[in-house]
Formats: sequence, structure tokens, C-alpha cells
Amino acid sequence: MNVDHEVNLLVKEIRRLGAKGSDGKLSVTFGVLFSDDKCANLFEALVGTLKAAKKRKIVTYQGELLLQGVHDHVEIILLQD
Repeated sequence: MNVDHEVNLLVKEIRRLGAKGSDGKLSVTFGVLFSDDKCANLFEALVGTLKAAKKRKIVTYQGELLLQGVHDHVEIILLQD
């Protein structure tokens, strides 16, 4: 699995599903990403892809590990546009 490719796909999906906040940055909640049919088919391990993107400082979000249901409200903010 090519992590860079997965991260690039994640950025495209955040752009598709996200909305600009008051700071001008795109963001989407984890719940929206997780429950989206296209994302479900694209990403074998969405949480792992998010962690890789966070490590590369492409996205940011609160916490280390996101779990469906518990963290559906967590905002994932795209740092690079």
C-alpha cells in the first residue's frame, strides 16, 4: 500500500466533503468521512491514513486515535491547500 497515494486521496475527499471554517481552512468531521460511501470504498484503513496525514502535517485533529461513534464530532482540518 502506497501511503503517499492514500494521503493524497484523503486530501481530495476532505476537499469534496469539507467546508471552510472561519479561519478559511477546510474541515470535515470524522463521522462524515467515516460514513461516506466513497470513502468507505477508497480507504481500507481510514484511521491509519489519517494518522499518516497528521504525522506529515497535512491534517490536524484532536487526539491520537479516532473511533467511529465516539469521535464522530472530531473536526479534521486540512492544513495544506
